Amino acid sequence: MAESAAEALAKSGGGEDLGAGALVPGVAPIKPRYLTTKEKFHEFLETREQEKPSQDTGEGNHYVHDLAEPETKRIRLEDGQPGQLGEGPTEEAAEHLEQPQAQKRARGQNKGRPHIKPTHYDKNRLCPSLVQLDITGKLYLAPLTTCGNLPFRRICKRFGADVTCGEMAVCTNLLQGQTSEWALLKRHQCEDIFGVQLEGAFPDTMTKCAELLNRTIEVDFVDINVGCPIDLVYKKGGGCALMNRSAKFQQIVCGMNQVLDVPLTVKIRTGVQDRVNLAHRLLPKLRDWGAALVTLHGRSREQRYTKLADWQYIKQCVTAASPMPLFGNGDILSYEDANCAMQTGVAGIMIARGALLKPWLFTEIKEQRHWDISSSERLDILRDFTNYGLEHWGSDTQGVEKTRRFLLEWLSFLCRYVPVGLLERLPQRINERPPYYLGRDYLETLMASQKAADWIHISEMLLGPVPPNFVFVPKHKANAYK
Repeated sequence: MAESAAEALAKSGGGEDLGAGALVPGVAPIKPRYLTTKEKFHEFLETREQEKPSQDTGEGNHYVHDLAEPETKRIRLEDGQPGQLGEGPTEEAAEHLEQPQAQKRARGQNKGRPHIKPTHYDKNRLCPSLVQLDITGKLYLAPLTTCGNLPFRRICKRFGADVTCGEMAVCTNLLQGQTSEWALLKRHQCEDIFGVQLEGAFPDTMTKCAELLNRTIEVDFVDINVGCPIDLVYKKGGGCALMNRSAKFQQIVCGMNQVLDVPLTVKIRTGVQDRVNLAHRLLPKLRDWGAALVTLHGRSREQRYTKLADWQYIKQCVTAASPMPLFGNGDILSYEDANCAMQTGVAGIMIARGALLKPWLFTEIKEQRHWDISSSERLDILRDFTNYGLEHWGSDTQGVEKTRRFLLEWLSFLCRYVPVGLLERLPQRINERPPYYLGRDYLETLMASQKAADWIHISEMLLGPVPPNFVFVPKHKANAYK
């Protein structure tokens, strides 16, 4: 194996022992030999980039094309999907390409969205009184705004997510027929247990929207967002604000429950204000109003992500919710975290940021192990995401750039992951900030960069050069690295 990035820098006199930084509270404990400074980190990346031969010579991407074929790629090739961008199709893929043009899926953003629910749903539909949502013990991928798109959910499904949910959709936008909002409800065939999440502040519009969805799309459950903390939603009375509006909350839950043929679920927080918990009082009411399941995020709106999730409080709420199943959510980034969460008595766990940092977390939990995933395997996952994105959003210029922007949003989270082999102590905690470190190869170091320019460089490895004057600013303030 080629010498690591850390060893290369050490030979040049830049790898001094920074072991003291490994024990700083709130900082991921990385082995001293990998640690470096911000200046030397970026100097290393810039030097390596300048040393790379021109890509026109066919040698520029040697760190991409000379990589061993990881398991994730083998799985994809067995399914008959194309390999790396620029490679010829496999025999199975070639057969698919030879099928009549009429059988090919229409390109573009959800141009073929059905306006009527598929007839096979009605044929197999059970009486509402018999419908149950038995997902006890399953791993639930949270509905993630911006990053929880269909291509990302496909990645998580491959790594073991059991339940998926579309991004939060605003009910008024759906009722107005906004194409971009309806696109959030699209389901991929691999999503065998799939729901959609609605946000709204008024019983009449939420009920009308639920009735419309009941007629037009096929889902396994509908979730009400009562956990969104952002001001834009909260000030209009939606999201977390419903926790303080019991009468409206009741009308929304009861009204939607009456018009849906599938179970109604709710996602809430501990409360609105820090140290003023409301969930334990709301859970018995939600059970009586007809909610089939509730997910509790162990933080208040005011708290956001500044403190750890309160799993002791979630444990208290399990009793308050019984016999209605309660899922817990917050700070799960390892199988140990998941095991501790299940010990609180919750029916299951929802994974949000942990899936963004490492979507293979679902595999780690199910196999009860730490996966020291290589940089080549991680790049292959990103390549699969871009292929899924081009299939979903289209392969024209607009589709490529939409895929790129969603990839960049995800990369702004992925850079926080610290490879298992570099850690002094396992597991990595979700609230631990990664210090500057040099990985075991150039690609692993590049993936640790907190600069948008380096995320763009990774996107160019998969999707080609960015357009002139391209600018990227993450939507989430938490990702706004300098």
